[in-house]
Amino acid sequence: MPRSLARVKVYLEIGEQRTFAGAVDWPGWIRASRDEGSALRVLCEYGPRYARALRGTRLGFRAPTDASALSVTQRLKGDATTDFGAPDIPPSGDARPIDDDELRRFLALLKACWRTFDLMARSAQGKELRLGPRGGGRNLEAIVQHVLGAEQAYLGRLGWKLEGSVRGDPAEPILRTRQAVLKALAWASHAKSPARGPRGGLRWKPRYFVRRVAWHVLDHAWEIEDRIT
Repeated sequence: MPRSLARVKVYLEIGEQRTFAGAVDWPGWIRASRDEGSALRVLCEYGPRYARALRGTRLGFRAPTDASALSVTQRLKGDATTDFGAPDIPPSGDARPIDDDELRRFLALLKACWRTFDLMARSAQGKELRLGPRGGGRNLEAIVQHVLGAEQAYLGRLGWKLEGSVRGDPAEPILRTRQAVLKALAWASHAKSPARGPRGGLRWKPRYFVRRVAWHVLDHAWEIEDRIT
């Protein structure tokens, strides 16, 4: 039975100015708004877009028809990053280990998110992206490079170092970084890495790594889609 036919477990990350609602079992399906109720409504509204992102996979996602299908299972206190506009607090379940079946599921999910991002980027080639209300907003190339840079930084939060240079053909850094993300996730799912890095920084658990990468990729994929004039 597709997971989303039942009630969807959701966690809330609540900051002073912004609240994120995220589906516990569906990394990347995370949206934010000013408070709990509106965050849940926006999450539900983005369900069909998330379903399109996973189209072609066998992950079995079906978007709920309304917010009544969402069940809040945990409320987390947000921080400055939450209010800035990025989820930053892992739900408690993300501390659980990942077995081989879940690893295959997460690998397929990340690949689907990248396909969606690439599709949106291609559709925006040669087109102008609508600016924000104050004239702000990255151009397409800046968005692509921002997503790439974030994924390279996320690798460090998992304890993985991207080896070698990522310069050259514009497509090569993206391909190599994504391959590193998949390898790092597989490694971290089986390794017992320390909770903190050599400089004392808190490392991410593999589940949260997937959640954060998938959210960031889809967030900017949908940004591109919404800003194409």
